[in-house]
Amino acid sequence: MSEDPSQEVPAPKERRVGVFLCQCGGNISDYVDTEKARATLEKDPGVAHIEVQMFACSDAGQQCIVRAIQEKKLDGLVVASCSPKLHTMTFRGAARRGGLNPYEYTQANVREQDSWAHTHDRQGTTDKAVAITRAAIARTVRSRPLEPIRTDTAPSALVVGAGVSGLRSALALSDLGISVHLVERAEKPGGQLTRWARLFPNDKSGRAIVDSLLSELGRRDNIVLYTRAEVVEKEGHIGDFTVKVRTSNGEKVTLKVGAIVVATGFEPYTPPKGEFGYGEDGVLTLPEFEELLGDGSRPIEFHGRPVRTITYVYCVGSRNPEGHTYCSRYCCSATSYAAIRAAGRDPHVRQYHLFRDIRTYGKYESLYERALKSGSLFLRYKDDSPPTVTREGGGLLVKVADQLTGGEGVEIPTDLVVLVTGMVPRENTVLTDVLKLPVGKEGFYNEIHQKLRPVETVVDGVFLAGTAQGPKNTAESVASALAAVSKTAGILLKGYVDLDPLVAKIDTSACTWCGLCAQACPYGAIEEVAEGDKRVAKVVPVLCKGEGACVPVCPLQAIEVEGYTHDQMRSMIEALASEEE
Repeated sequence: MSEDPSQEVPAPKERRVGVFLCQCGGNISDYVDTEKARATLEKDPGVAHIEVQMFACSDAGQQCIVRAIQEKKLDGLVVASCSPKLHTMTFRGAARRGGLNPYEYTQANVREQDSWAHTHDRQGTTDKAVAITRAAIARTVRSRPLEPIRTDTAPSALVVGAGVSGLRSALALSDLGISVHLVERAEKPGGQLTRWARLFPNDKSGRAIVDSLLSELGRRDNIVLYTRAEVVEKEGHIGDFTVKVRTSNGEKVTLKVGAIVVATGFEPYTPPKGEFGYGEDGVLTLPEFEELLGDGSRPIEFHGRPVRTITYVYCVGSRNPEGHTYCSRYCCSATSYAAIRAAGRDPHVRQYHLFRDIRTYGKYESLYERALKSGSLFLRYKDDSPPTVTREGGGLLVKVADQLTGGEGVEIPTDLVVLVTGMVPRENTVLTDVLKLPVGKEGFYNEIHQKLRPVETVVDGVFLAGTAQGPKNTAESVASALAAVSKTAGILLKGYVDLDPLVAKIDTSACTWCGLCAQACPYGAIEEVAEGDKRVAKVVPVLCKGEGACVPVCPLQAIEVEGYTHDQMRSMIEALASEEE
């Protein structure tokens, strides 16, 4: 591995690579001349079969790939289509069904990296598609069969967070026969749900739902609940994690688990003093108003005085370009439902909703309609012209320019101002560092892919549930929790898990252990070991993610990544740089 990087390594002979150019229903073929690309690439060394498909990822497209592998006796596969993030597993599966080793497949991204990026230049886009695909062919020609790394799994799981998502995850795992350690940082389980007196659509209280889950939890012998506890250390890998939990008395409990579900929840946004009058008597956040509303039937009172007028200000702390840019999803529905209940307790109460956009999506649209019919009045304000809340004459006065009446100024004397606050991520610095969890730009934990891998993280064996990964309502949080459970059970119940073999490998004959690779690895997958009379680096395959930070720092080129060897990378660069004669 220590050869001169500039030395050209000849391509192996006798390879039979199949190339499939996807038109992606026009997403690619509208900007790339796929037929011209086919005619150009069919002359490349190692290409035994090449064709254009409308949708390579469709069932028909995959069947065509399988047939070609079998009939043309292909020993390599390249699909030029969309991002590998979307369909790597799809085409690996097709390769496997055709009898081809799935790690002798390469996906060339000619959609996101080419056709979508250069819609103005068809010739240039076609040339780039040829170059990208040619590089993928060069890599595949130099590929070799690889086998997954198999590791055993312990039949137990750790669930971090005992809100509704964590409780539901623990119970579902218990139902499947998996032992569960449930760790909650707060003194009592239940999370934010316990603050809500009534929930749509069954009108149950949050406290009652949590109590029901806790009652069921108490009947399970295979669930252990730790409160006032925190995860402080983690070692090991998927299937065999060693986790240390600091309990309320300061002791550390060591747990052996096969997988981890992170369900740490959210915090409600707390406005700074003065934002929309917050801090003034009578200005409440939505959770505070929910506690005031409760589940009673008498007209609402505040500090012993009857409440005749309520003004709701939406999107407080959400959809703010200078702060939290996201929509918190649940707020519009929750506020509409609160307004319905308030009207039910006092039909004469006046309720004004000052909104930017109403997002009562799906079945929650009915809440918006019911709020309108119960007497609520909705006024829309512009993003750059928010309402003002002041105290005048001993009471609260809200001023807003209503865009539904052409920007007419409206003044609302009001008894209560309810700031419809959204969700913000919880402060979990210790847990984030211990588990090495990926955090998105908004502070919530990141999944691998929103659609294809919505509860998985880049850390194998660590899954996300509920609002730890972003704003959700209760139903969505539970659905997310059950998805995390299904993924967890899928690796624990069969007793083993297969991992990608695309990991780093060390040429110990060249390695002299300088430690730079271990310092560069963000996953702790490289360790120092003795080999004969010298010290060398060793890769722990089950920890390695193959992301390659270790490769460029090695001064002796003694380390490379399977599937992305020095030879393969050089051949791809040369293919990209080659010009048509």
